[in-house]
Amino acid sequence: MQPELTNEEIARQLDCVAELLDAQAANPFRVRAYRMAAATLRALDRPVCDILATEGIDGLRRVPTIGESLARSIAELVSTGNIELLEQLRGDVGPEQVFATIPGIGPVLAARIHEQLGIETLADLEAAAYDGRLDRVPGFGTSRIRGVRETLAGRFRRSYAPEGIAARPQMGQPPVSELLDVDREYRRRAATKTLARIAPRRYNPTGAAWLPVLHTTRGSAHYTALFSNTPRAHELGMTHDWVVIYRDDQDGSGRWTVITARYGALRGRRIVRGREAECEAYYAALPEAPRDLNIAPAR
Repeated sequence: MQPELTNEEIARQLDCVAELLDAQAANPFRVRAYRMAAATLRALDRPVCDILATEGIDGLRRVPTIGESLARSIAELVSTGNIELLEQLRGDVGPEQVFATIPGIGPVLAARIHEQLGIETLADLEAAAYDGRLDRVPGFGTSRIRGVRETLAGRFRRSYAPEGIAARPQMGQPPVSELLDVDREYRRRAATKTLARIAPRRYNPTGAAWLPVLHTTRGSAHYTALFSNTPRAHELGMTHDWVVIYRDDQDGSGRWTVITARYGALRGRRIVRGREAECEAYYAALPEAPRDLNIAPAR
């Protein structure tokens, strides 16, 4: 069981996120949100763990300066000891490692989930456990899926919905046009070497700062984008093709992977994994344009 964290320990992790965002030239308002949240927790006269245990994420959201995304990050830290965004900013985690934190899901099943369903986050995994997609992944039977539902209900600090209950609603998904626009900006700026670079701790024995990172906004949405540093991306030689986009703001959070399609009607197009049908509709509405097969890698 994860040891109970003090408010000071949680605040220090939020400070780490703020420092990395600041060093990577993220939006100053985003940096300030994490610093303000850390200051709020240090001044709070009630343990965060107690708020989550008795009132769930909704109770945490009622704390001044703590919005939806921050509340989820704090709940994740309390449950697992890690904040996915912090590990992402360090270039240190992939969805396979996140999924493997669920009891009953080892490295093989975690990789299978990511590859076959194209999902990226624990929220996506929970939705797949309810809407029938996880049933289609070899290795998942009724009891294992029930265990996933129960574990994630505990992590998200809400009641487990038994069989027959509809899938839980997800936070709004950004349109694929927006994600593809972030992908274009990232690859263009990575190719022209105008982005800060980080030295990921995984698959980087020399400690080289090779991984470009972009912080950008679309309206009120804040995005971070970087090339995938997952085992699968390295295995297939796709570390300079697959782009991971992470959203983290007051109105939403999520994680998506954009790749170049190699087969079918979308061959040569940039697509958002798991949202291929939406991408096909998006491209069908555009004038014919050259397919995006030869983006220069940023090395």
